[in-house]
Amino acid sequence: MSQLFPRYANTLARASIVAVVLGLVGLGVVGYGWVQSSYATGVATHVSQPVPFSHEHHVSGLGLDCRYCHTSVETSSFAGMPSTHTCMTCHSQIWKDSPTLAPVRESLTTGTPIVWNRVYRLADFAYFDHHAHVAKGVGCTTCHGAIERMPLTAAAHPMRMQWCLECHRSPERFLRPREEVFNVRWTPPHDQIEQGRRLMQAYGVPAHGLDNCSVCHR
Repeated sequence: MSQLFPRYANTLARASIVAVVLGLVGLGVVGYGWVQSSYATGVATHVSQPVPFSHEHHVSGLGLDCRYCHTSVETSSFAGMPSTHTCMTCHSQIWKDSPTLAPVRESLTTGTPIVWNRVYRLADFAYFDHHAHVAKGVGCTTCHGAIERMPLTAAAHPMRMQWCLECHRSPERFLRPREEVFNVRWTPPHDQIEQGRRLMQAYGVPAHGLDNCSVCHR
């Protein structure tokens, strides 16, 4: 009986298997790279806003405290956004005719709040409480990065579960005195781990259990 397949058929079959395996590995590498990229995470990508607000100018330049605009950060899960009247406290006198601030003036005239676009987006199944973190000595820059150096606001971290767990599993690495929570220029001391452990005891932060699913998924 004559041979059904030519001799090189085995070579083609082996080459095809190798090509499929390499292709799947390549797709995995590309997929992982995309998931970690700033395009997917939004890290370092400026979000378009109705008014190009500069934290660099207002925080570093003018010395505004975070709580001047984010008034509910110490009492609520939501940090809060500044009302139009807060903006006009200064801008009724400074740059009051600037075209850039036209949306602010229009908001004041019509009584319609400015709709700011979110920079950080958490999944609906993840719960985050600003008040709880502030009360336990987690500084603004721990999550928001060097906000005082951002002329346009962008996410500093991906806010994914693994990133959050880094802190929840070792909070002593990140806690600071409460009076330094809003200090954007605070830097950890050389004995941060020891100080962090003392702060954990002082603030009632448990050494175990913060990585329990129910802490964030309610």
